[in-house]
Amino acid sequence: MNGKAPITHETALQLELVLGVPAEFWNMRETHYREFLARTEQQAGLAAHRDGARKFPRKQMTDLGFIPKAKEPEDEVRCLLQFFGVSSPAQWEEVNNKYEVAFRKSATVQANPHALSAWPRAGQVEAESMRLGDYDVKAFKDCLTAARSLTTETPEAFQPALKASCPAAGVGVAFVPQLPKSAVSGATRWLSPDQALIQLSLRYKTNDHLWFTFFHEAAHVLLHGKRQIFLENGTSNDELERDADKWAADLLIPPPAFEELSRWTRYTRDSITGLARELGIAPGIIVGRLQHEGRLPYTHLNGLKVKLRWLS
Repeated sequence: MNGKAPITHETALQLELVLGVPAEFWNMRETHYREFLARTEQQAGLAAHRDGARKFPRKQMTDLGFIPKAKEPEDEVRCLLQFFGVSSPAQWEEVNNKYEVAFRKSATVQANPHALSAWPRAGQVEAESMRLGDYDVKAFKDCLTAARSLTTETPEAFQPALKASCPAAGVGVAFVPQLPKSAVSGATRWLSPDQALIQLSLRYKTNDHLWFTFFHEAAHVLLHGKRQIFLENGTSNDELERDADKWAADLLIPPPAFEELSRWTRYTRDSITGLARELGIAPGIIVGRLQHEGRLPYTHLNGLKVKLRWLS
């Protein structure tokens, strides 16, 4: 009664005999009390990491629905741990280290490690609600062939089409808005040995960048190992990234067509639109390729690119 010892099952039975109150009542009171003590200790531990939690772009994560708005300061840490599916800040460090290593392989710019780890996690959370089949190479290649023709469609058409077709081949597609200072345009990783995820951020806000990123990530699924994580910022000299770049570029504009295009002495709106119609792709993709190859200034023919934005 003075709190000097816990209520054991034997004590609960003794109290039942003496007081007539069932043993399960005393056992439950003891359980609640021990939980209260553990939760109080945990709260104190979480509060010590409050400064670290504030390094995350919490407002944007809340606005996007990644995390709920914290009612109390110490809840900021709890909400983030629940979002990442980990039980401690130390476990988050392990998750973050994997993403940082992957990002350094493919990036020439610095990123906020907290935002960098939150963005892929948001895609993984979205993937948990997808009905993914087992990975099928042929089926996925068929999806990519169909996706090539989707480059001429509006987001209202191509986004649901991609999210409907690719999962049956074992590859989820997640569109997740970029977080501030995450500096990432796309990502690829295997959720399991039989299921992969392609994640897109719309970082560059035009259709040529979005589609090139999608097919670049698809190349990682087709060509590279299942143990690797690929996080892209759009610039890399890494061999695997160059492989993915070439595969995506050749799929969108086959080499014979690009060789012919390279012999042109003048690029006009009409000529590029006509070639795009022949190839069955969006004209902006040709403009983006020519600009990337240095054959067209970045100030020219941008009107053929389609600007994209997230709906609020």
